[in-house]
Amino acid sequence: MAAVGSMTAWRRLWAAAVIATALTLLVPEGALAADVPVPPENLLSDQGEGKLTDADRDFVIRVRLAGLWEIPAGEMAQEKSESTRIKRIGRSIADQHAELDLLTRNAAKKLEIKLPNEPNEDQQGWLDEMEESQGTDFDEIYIDRLRAAHGKIFPAVATIRASTRNDTVRKLAQQANQFVMTHMTLLESSGIVDFAALPTAPAPAAATSAPAQALAAQESEGGQGTGGQTQNLPLILAALAGGLVAGVFATRQIVGNRRPGYRSRRTRYYGG
Repeated sequence: MAAVGSMTAWRRLWAAAVIATALTLLVPEGALAADVPVPPENLLSDQGEGKLTDADRDFVIRVRLAGLWEIPAGEMAQEKSESTRIKRIGRSIADQHAELDLLTRNAAKKLEIKLPNEPNEDQQGWLDEMEESQGTDFDEIYIDRLRAAHGKIFPAVATIRASTRNDTVRKLAQQANQFVMTHMTLLESSGIVDFAALPTAPAPAAATSAPAQALAAQESEGGQGTGGQTQNLPLILAALAGGLVAGVFATRQIVGNRRPGYRSRRTRYYGG
C-alpha cells in the first residue's frame, strides 16, 4: 500500500510540474523579469595596442565633436526650457558628455590623435537654432537634433566596436555605446520625439531573407507532418521540462527524508 501511495503521489507531482511548466511557457514574455547585463569594462585591455585605422581615428574625433556641441546644448536647456523634465535631461546629458570627453581625450593622447576644439559647421548650426529659440520651441529643437544625432552615431559606434583592431579604440567604443544608449533613452523619455520622422532601417539583404524564405517553402512542402511537429513542440518541451522539475523535486524529497538537517542553497555566478 505504501508503494502504491508513493507512486500516486509521484504521478500527482509530475502532473503538477507539467502544468506549471506549460503555464510558464504561456506567460507573455514581457511579464517575466530579466536581468540586463552591463558589459564589464575591466575585461578589456587599454594599452593602445593593435593597428589603428583611419576609421578608428575618425571615430575618436566624432566622439569628441559630439561633446563639443551637446555640452553647450545641455547648458542652454537650463536657461531656455520651461520644462523641468527637459532641464533634467539636458543637465544629465551635458554632465555625462563631460565624462565621455575625458575618456576620449585620454584615448586620443595615448593614440596621438589630434582632436578638434570647436564643433563642426552642422553642429554649430544646431546650436544657433537653439540660441534663437525659447520655451517649447527650444524643447522640440533640442530633443529633435540630439535624438537624430545619436541615431546616426549609434551604428557607427557598433561598427567600430565590432571591427577595430586597436584595444584602446575598442574600449572607448564600448564606453561610448553605453553613453549613447543612455542619452537616446533620456531624450525619448521627454515624450516629444517624433519617431515617424526618424530614418527607417534598410530592407533586408537578399542573403539575409533567403534562408527564411527557403525554410518557409520547406515547411509548406512538408505538409501536416512538419507543421504537426512544430505545433506540438511546446507540448513536448513542457513534458520534458515537467519531468525534469518533478525528478529534481522528488530527489530533494528523498534526500530531505534521509537528512532532516539539510538545507538547499543556490549560488549565482556572474561571468563574461
